Amino acid sequence: MEILWVLMALVMLGFVLLQISRRRRGAVGLVEPGHPDAADPANYGFAREEELDIRMPGPDQDLLDVLDLVQRTQDYRGAQQLLAGTEAKGERRWQRVQAFAGAASLELRQRPGGVGETPGGQWLRVWRAEAPKDAGGAAVHAEFLVQQAWRTATPGSDDFRIIMEEAKAACGEAALLAPGDPVPYIVELSVARGLGYSREEFEQLWLKILDRAPNHMGAHLAALQYWCEKWHGSRELAYSFAEAAAARAPRGSLLAAMPLFAVFEHLPEVNLVSGFYQSEVVTKAVHGALHAVHSAHRDDPMQAHVRHLLVFFLVRGERWAEAMNQLMVIDGHVGALPWTLSSDPAAEFAVYRALAVAGYEANGGSPATLPH
Repeated sequence: MEILWVLMALVMLGFVLLQISRRRRGAVGLVEPGHPDAADPANYGFAREEELDIRMPGPDQDLLDVLDLVQRTQDYRGAQQLLAGTEAKGERRWQRVQAFAGAASLELRQRPGGVGETPGGQWLRVWRAEAPKDAGGAAVHAEFLVQQAWRTATPGSDDFRIIMEEAKAACGEAALLAPGDPVPYIVELSVARGLGYSREEFEQLWLKILDRAPNHMGAHLAALQYWCEKWHGSRELAYSFAEAAAARAPRGSLLAAMPLFAVFEHLPEVNLVSGFYQSEVVTKAVHGALHAVHSAHRDDPMQAHVRHLLVFFLVRGERWAEAMNQLMVIDGHVGALPWTLSSDPAAEFAVYRALAVAGYEANGGSPATLPH
């Protein structure tokens, strides 16, 4: 019986892959590099797969320079200064807090420490010890604990709950150090999901964020997870949350793209419906996201998140030229959904990029016809 289920699953998987690779005239597929029919992404100036940066969704050279300095010298002061000079209510501060916490967490995983060995991420512990009243360090420490819980423990286990309770306390400490800063509360959104806050508790937390940064895209994406079917909500609640955010989005806000993220979070594990990615619900969400990126401020750091997800949907929907337009903006960085769900984000992104190039050229496109 188990063998039968495996065979059925393989047949269904093959059907799904066939649907992905189909195009309007014939079929678009992947071939080996160097094959006469191979479309070469390098012709468009795209980065090689091994050059793709998996750490961030888009460029932030100041952050990269400071991360390199901190990890090379194990001196936290560069990170402290960068966060102190970053707008508290802006999207970039939240992204930088995540990046510093992630770097410390990764260091600790690579060097857990032992007899006579200093554990990785020591600079963060020194930061908290030497500057306990520093709001940036407190926020990074809270996010570090959250990431440690998700990476090292099983949700629902005693170990997971212990780390999350510690993270919750750290969020409270960070909030006291910077009363107007939404970041500690945004960090707590992940705690709320992990510990299973009641809806009343979650709404109270969410109101604290809205009071401080009502149009914060990163906060909305974090909150959406709570309302998803796989956590503490449903498809209907997630769609309602995302559509309400889009409806009240001010001009130039990326909140208009929220429905696309809700659709992504509730994609069927196996899709046997031909044309699903051209369906009304997907098309409407894609159009909202396209409008959002076209009207958003050019320096909005959340644009990259939306554009990466657009590439996924535009390729699946066989909208090759539009996918290429997004790739021209975001290529080089792949630290965003949906690629980060893969064990090899760069390889996953490269497959979709190659499909976009192949589809574009199969329909008459070339480097010369693509707007720059």
